[in-house]
Formats: sequence, structure tokens, C-alpha cells
Amino acid sequence: MDTYEATYRQILTQITQGPLVHADETKAGVTKGAINGGGHYMWVFTNLTSVAYVHAETREAVILEEVLKGFSGVLVSDFYAAYDSVPCAQQKCLIHLMRDINEQVCKNPFNEELASIAQGFGDLLREIVETIDTYGLKARHLRKHKRSAASFITLECKTEAGSVLRKRIEKNKGRLFTFLEYDNVPWNNNNAEHAVHAYVKLRNGLIASTPKGAKEYAVLLSIQQTLQYRGRNFLDFLRSGHTDIDE
Repeated sequence: MDTYEATYRQILTQITQGPLVHADETKAGVTKGAINGGGHYMWVFTNLTSVAYVHAETREAVILEEVLKGFSGVLVSDFYAAYDSVPCAQQKCLIHLMRDINEQVCKNPFNEELASIAQGFGDLLREIVETIDTYGLKARHLRKHKRSAASFITLECKTEAGSVLRKRIEKNKGRLFTFLEYDNVPWNNNNAEHAVHAYVKLRNGLIASTPKGAKEYAVLLSIQQTLQYRGRNFLDFLRSGHTDIDE
């Protein structure tokens, strides 16, 4: 496995030195030799051309501080609080917010205030997606939605359920519509979630794993997924004897 350690580091460096990082995490499925009851995690860092999996013994923000140290681009993530500690521009996944809003509507079917919030957010997203479908993720076209986005963020709620939702939106107001100001920054975290699913398939096929094994899987899967993103064959790369992912 040492043969491809440099390849793995190359991929991780390319991601963290770029303008965009998608991040997510999932349980690592480590059951052999695990510390503290097996609370290990596999973190995923990806952009549009590369994927890196990082094994960690915790879900705490320390791994983000290590991997994303010096990162100055835009971080796209879900609403897990650990991501808030990264000192860079951030975009929260609006699909997650949509799910949360819809969940509250289902729990409070007669709350007209929540229904109005859901309707307004849906209308706003549809308008934004129409612009993206026409012009792509280009800030010069997306900025026209800033006024509508600002109006949504400044919700006034009177019901208890509406106020809870408003507080969450208020807390993240600087991270909900960042993509309107940048080129090629998605409004969702689908890219990282896709990479997580690739790892989950591997994890679910394993009876058990040690911390050492999880790290080795992270190296190989990072290379395999990165090559897949770039339209290249994993086995051909291994047979070539190359270790430079760009060769």
C-alpha cells in the first residue's frame, strides 16, 4: 500500500488547494481493534474531478482542521456543526434544508406559516435552477436572485414550529446562498453524497475492518473514484505501474 501513498496525497492536495471542496462523512464500519466502541468515521473530500477518503477515529472537527488547513475556496457541506469551524466561505446543501422544511410541514400539516415558508423556498429554488439550466453556475447571472434570497432569509414567524425553523435559517444565513456570488459552486452537496455511497457499498460488503484496513481502503478507493471521475480505468492504472494520477 505504500506504493500509492504518494498518489493518495497528490489527490488530497489537488482537492484542498483548489477553489471548491465538497465534504461529508459516514461511519467507517471499523469493528476490529477499534477504540472507544468503534466510533470511527470515513470523511469524504471531493471536487468535480477528484475524491479523497480520510479515515478518522472521531467525528470531531479536528480532522477538518487538519485536512482543510489553509483552504481558501468554498466548502460545500450539510448542516453538521463541525463544518462551521472551517474559516472559509461556505455553502450549505439546500436539498438538506428543503428536506427539513418538508419534514416540519408533514409534522405540522395545519400550520399555514410553515406551508407558506415551504412554498416560498420552493419557488425561489425553481427560479434559481431555471437560471442554472440556462446559463450554468455563473455568478453574473445568479446574482439577480440575491434580493429574493435575502427576503427569504429574513422570515418573520409567529408560530412555535415556524420560529424553530427561522432560527436555523438565521443561524446559517451567511452560508445558504453563497453560490450566488461564485462561479461553478453548486447549491447542493450531491457530489460528496455520491462519493459516500461508493464507500458505503464497500463498507457493507465487508464483514469487519481494522483501523489499518480502513486507511488502506481509503487510499485505493480514493484512486479508483478519482479515475472514474476522470473517465479512466482503475485496473489499467494499476497495471501501468504509474503512481502519478495525472499521467
